[in-house]
Amino acid sequence: MKIVLSLMTTILIFAGQIFAQEETLLGSGEVSNGGFGGPVVKYVQIKGEPGVLVGGRGGWIINHTFVVGGGGYGLVNDIKSGNPPYLYEGNWYNTYLNFGYGGVELEYIFQSDQLLHFSVYSLIGGGSISYRNEFFSENHNMNWDASNDAFFVFEPAVNAELNVVSFMRIAAGVSYRFIGGANFEAIKNSDLAGPSASLTFKFGKF
Repeated sequence: MKIVLSLMTTILIFAGQIFAQEETLLGSGEVSNGGFGGPVVKYVQIKGEPGVLVGGRGGWIINHTFVVGGGGYGLVNDIKSGNPPYLYEGNWYNTYLNFGYGGVELEYIFQSDQLLHFSVYSLIGGGSISYRNEFFSENHNMNWDASNDAFFVFEPAVNAELNVVSFMRIAAGVSYRFIGGANFEAIKNSDLAGPSASLTFKFGKF
């Protein structure tokens, strides 16, 4: 009988210790905080043409694992709208695209203390598309923006991340842009959606 009571007492104590350790999304115990910011370069395709987006992202890092932040990216090279150049009063006009987007980014980092590790994240936000008319003549070179259209964007991504030094990391990743609500003259959702390859330079406290 004493053996049974001792065994039951041991089981109850052990069970109490297990249930006393509350599990939470961000772990138990003290929460560590960090943050980062840095430039991003993305290679994309828009309307079937190669494009380069330049921007930046940053965020608050919780327990070296979970990131809440944001980012924004804009097209830096010329992509023709698809409309042919036209002649007006002796001057030729070419039409190019303006394209940019940004939003909230949520990221989960796996084993951030490892030299090479991985993360997954998603951007949820919006963007804008417009035409840029470039005016050519012998005496003028002007640019102006036409009307624009807004759209919704959702972009999940996966990154491989390298710890360079304690305050710097380099991440290479791939993502896919899902676009909704774009309907700007000849531009449709499918013209703006598609895969991306990115390179991110992170500086901060990790």
